[in-house]
Amino acid sequence: MITRYAMFEGSVKPGKTEAFRAAVEERLVPLWKQFAGAREVRVMFGEERDEGAPEFPLILAISYPDRAAMELALASPARAKSREVTGEIVAELFDGRIHHHVTLAHDFPL
Repeated sequence: MITRYAMFEGSVKPGKTEAFRAAVEERLVPLWKQFAGAREVRVMFGEERDEGAPEFPLILAISYPDRAAMELALASPARAKSREVTGEIVAELFDGRIHHHVTLAHDFPL
């Protein structure tokens, strides 16, 4: 299983936290759930951080069974639309940058 993370590094514009979170849940999550091959979509909103740590108001994690499934999703119409909607939300509600990281999971059940 691989997971592609979108890290929203920066800050939500003052007084816009609830609007930002609502826009993500209402406008983006439905699109992300349409990504071909996706097994899981997780949206994590930043609540706290260590003093001096960078701020991540949003971390998106989409998991896929393999790289081929991820590549299919990245080429999908839903991804193109999500990039467009993300741009609109970012322009209105977020100051910062978005970067992506792909990870390979190793599970160690208890």
